[in-house]
Amino acid sequence: MKICGQNIRKIRRGKDFTQEYMAFEMGISQKAYSDIENSKVKINLEILTKISTILEIKPSEICSISHKCVNDFEGKYNDLLEYMKKNNMSIPEEYL
Repeated sequence: MKICGQNIRKIRRGKDFTQEYMAFEMGISQKAYSDIENSKVKINLEILTKISTILEIKPSEICSISHKCVNDFEGKYNDLLEYMKKNNMSIPEEYL
């Protein structure tokens, strides 16, 4: 997960956000936020979601493993749609 912390730092700096700003937005101390970027704490889904929301990016842009999960889900979804089409099954319009 060290790469996740490095990615967060890189993206944050690219947006000219300070650690203090990020910490304030997350409701934590600057030290606690620094620990996230320095990979001293594990990044869970809640932290990942908060950070990606503040940075206005997808969680997958921070941690590549979440990108793999998204792609895997999307691939299975597309496979299911193809299966349904091949077998002349009706597909609700909201899923297309």
